[in-house]
Amino acid sequence: MKVFKIFCVLLFSAVCVDAQVQLPIEPVYQNTYQKGTRSVSGKPGKNYWQNSSKYDLKVDFNPVSRLLKGKVNVVYTNNSPDTLKEIWFKLYPNLYKKGSVRKSKISESDLGEGVKIEKLVASGKALNDFKIDGTNMTVAVPAVLPGKTINFSIDYHYVLNKGSHVRTGQVDEGSHFVAYFFPRIAVYDDVDGWNKFPYTGAEEFYNDFDQFDAEITVPGGLSVWATGDLKNTSDVFQREIVERIVRAEKNDAVVDVITDQDLASKKVVKQNTFNTFKFEAKNVTDFVFALSDHYLWKSTSLVVDPKTKRRTRVDAVFNPKHKDYYEVIDFARKTVESMSYKFPKWPFPYSHETIFDGLDQMEYPMMVNDNPVDNREDAITLTDHEIFHTMFPFYMGINETKYGWMDEGWATIGEWLISPMIDSNIVDEYGIQPTASSSGSRDDSPIMTLTPDLKGSGSFTNSYPKPGLAYLYLKDYLGEELFTKALHTYIKNWNGKHPMPYDFFNSMNEGSGKNLNWFWKPWFFEGGVLDMAIKSVDKTNSGYTIIIENKGNKALPIDLTLSYSDGSKETNHNSIGIWESGSKQVEVKIQTAKKLNKVVMGSSHVPDKVKSDNTFSAN
Repeated sequence: MKVFKIFCVLLFSAVCVDAQVQLPIEPVYQNTYQKGTRSVSGKPGKNYWQNSSKYDLKVDFNPVSRLLKGKVNVVYTNNSPDTLKEIWFKLYPNLYKKGSVRKSKISESDLGEGVKIEKLVASGKALNDFKIDGTNMTVAVPAVLPGKTINFSIDYHYVLNKGSHVRTGQVDEGSHFVAYFFPRIAVYDDVDGWNKFPYTGAEEFYNDFDQFDAEITVPGGLSVWATGDLKNTSDVFQREIVERIVRAEKNDAVVDVITDQDLASKKVVKQNTFNTFKFEAKNVTDFVFALSDHYLWKSTSLVVDPKTKRRTRVDAVFNPKHKDYYEVIDFARKTVESMSYKFPKWPFPYSHETIFDGLDQMEYPMMVNDNPVDNREDAITLTDHEIFHTMFPFYMGINETKYGWMDEGWATIGEWLISPMIDSNIVDEYGIQPTASSSGSRDDSPIMTLTPDLKGSGSFTNSYPKPGLAYLYLKDYLGEELFTKALHTYIKNWNGKHPMPYDFFNSMNEGSGKNLNWFWKPWFFEGGVLDMAIKSVDKTNSGYTIIIENKGNKALPIDLTLSYSDGSKETNHNSIGIWESGSKQVEVKIQTAKKLNKVVMGSSHVPDKVKSDNTFSAN
């Protein structure tokens, strides 16, 4: 689609209010407006729909053999206007199946036979007409009409990976993190129909909002943590452990739920040959669990919604050998508190959040799987980054498979902002230098590039720092209050649903009351170098005029440090609004009677590819 922009005469810092930039819109999104499933206001359309499932999961897991035997009963509701004659499933453990297409490096010794479907029954009829292609499985079914349901019962098994830990697998001899462990129905949406992208280990996930009832049976001596609420606490944990959990759920102080002494005396779980942990989770996009026979458990809770007094319990579950983890409970609690009251200033949406000491840096609904790290700052930034994902992609139902930036960018700005709230000495510059150095290169593509199509350095920068910077600059430009209003408009419009990029752009425009397309288009739809230069510094009657050149096409904040002959210094900041006119050069006027000796441009969160032209000296 050809894009037109009304031309007007631009003065250095004047705003051309008549200019209207149109975003290029793919036909699939134009179709959603015509069908009324989405709207240009950013809200779901009057005909918006999404499908959902109710899962009953029964799992037996043997930590010695790592054999997981499962039975899935699922009721799938077709809320779409389409008749479905086949159902697509995701078999994510097949990432480790011999012959599967994958981008992650997996040891030959960790490759196996993948998921074995022992029995598949649809609406009471056994089916053999299913096809497995890597991590996708398609099942031909009797027509499922709009508004109707179909029931599946699936018996299956697979062996959990011991090494090559990609978001799931054995952690050590007594601990496992088990994710993506059941056949689940893929998303069928109003944009693409079925989500047919295979899981390669690189791109992440896209799931419907579902209900889960799970029973996880493990040998005695093992504790289990999971998405959702444990419904039979007294049946599986010993009385004193239960009392501590209850105390933690009502207490701001940190409670040691499982201690070294409890582990040594084997007074943690009920002393049965096997224990079955029963969990329930409603309106979540996934379900995972983790287990250990030697982990400590610290827990606390806090009020996340002052209106309802609702509390969220925060847990840190970890190997006592990992010293950094003793503070993780504090970092996690402060993250949940900061998210609820400072940024994004939205009550933490779930009843608990468990940080599990694993081998990855990965988020799941109500849980994260974080490896131990060497220093305190890394522990803080890792903890808050992964917990921030609670909002994006889980509360917001984002299609990470196609648009990783819609969640990773938010986790990145969340990390930048919340880390200094936990420790004021932190200046988190995660991804800034790679963004600067790779800008304008062959791997630097528009943020809107589909995640599976990203290559090289762009696989990181396009998903994490570039969108994170865009959000940060927009927050600076709009100001705290208006940015929060715009972001909350987006969250209110799309929590529990499936927002796409234009829903985000349009919601932010609507919520801010501003047409921000002048910013969205170059930042998200175009490539280009990130580079500014001090063009000249001129003495005037009232001070100095500093001319800044933008060598690229993206609006960047301008931060100047001014040094005077009397030894004093001052700083000058201009938000991205200084570029709103579309000019390639702007004037920054400094009013002063002092003699200016030196000007240095730059800040920790402004990537600049060539810094040699960022300094002016009068001498």
